[in-house]
Amino acid sequence: MNIAIDGPSGAGKSTVAKILSKTLGIVYLDTGAMYRAVGLKAYRAGISPTNAPAVGEMLPDTKIDIAYENGVQKVFLDGEDVSAEIRLHHISKYASDVSAIHAVRLAMVEQQRKIAAKTDSVLDGRDIGTFVLPNAEFKFYLTADVSERAKRRYLELTAKGEACVLSDIERDIAARDYNDTHRDFAPLRQADDAIVIDSTHISIDEVAGKMLSYIKCM
Repeated sequence: MNIAIDGPSGAGKSTVAKILSKTLGIVYLDTGAMYRAVGLKAYRAGISPTNAPAVGEMLPDTKIDIAYENGVQKVFLDGEDVSAEIRLHHISKYASDVSAIHAVRLAMVEQQRKIAAKTDSVLDGRDIGTFVLPNAEFKFYLTADVSERAKRRYLELTAKGEACVLSDIERDIAARDYNDTHRDFAPLRQADDAIVIDSTHISIDEVAGKMLSYIKCM
């Protein structure tokens, strides 16, 4: 069984995916973390995330692994635990830009399909139901207002002690939405057979409950 959850940045996809994974006892594959790891490597190397040739040359020597230790997801880039660093705000823009590069998406999608083919799993991202797993048994499109998503991100970052400005975050999220929906290859869009859930005015637990009600009814 494969569950695909697509939607814009900050809608709560990864959080609800983890809830489904734990409740159903299946694997959660954080596809966004994979793109963040590629973005982080480009950032560290001083490579522009929009420089497709340079990023493409970097890929053959890039190894990304996702593991779980005591129920906590760990992301490894070339053997280094980068779980915390890939969540820094400035890496989000790098992740968005590198994810638009054809070679990057093909490399990551190949890994994602191999994992999904051999295990029950839930994947979240921008193009899971439309491109990565078009035949997934369950497809959801989770969205929320830009202002609400920015507010959530602001609270998340300030809770970690990061200095940030709400208006800047809202602008960055809006820019990422534009990039994700306008990229040439596998852009963010709702799959025709996806169930749409708006999380603007409901909690993540309520979102998870809605998704589980659909899954358990099938």
